[in-house]
Amino acid sequence: MTEFHNISNAPTHVAPFSHAVESDGWVILTGQMPTKPGGATTDPLDEGVEAQTRQVMLNLETVLKGIGLDLSHVVQCRCFLTEFERDYAVFNETYKSFFPADRLPARTTVGVTALAVGALVEIDCIARRPG
Repeated sequence: MTEFHNISNAPTHVAPFSHAVESDGWVILTGQMPTKPGGATTDPLDEGVEAQTRQVMLNLETVLKGIGLDLSHVVQCRCFLTEFERDYAVFNETYKSFFPADRLPARTTVGVTALAVGALVEIDCIARRPG
């Protein structure tokens, strides 16, 4: 059975999607933007890739918590940066601070020309529910 999750205290959707979709214990989280929960998608974003990465990771945590999981259940992330060469090192430092050094998910990071809402970073992920 496939479940479509929308988390009430997660950021407002910027497009037509569910925050997460779950099937057979696999949970696929939609890419999170650096928007704030409870805010409008037109609200200004925090400046800089460090602040935006932190907000994206907090948003991923909010979605995971809403379905009874946390970042320890994440097995893979896809990361998108609009200013790859400029922001990659700072992004990495901020991103890795959310995971134990011995439990880093598999990851792909891609430079892109633009992201929704003028964001500098977006991250989606796949998690696995225990049992």
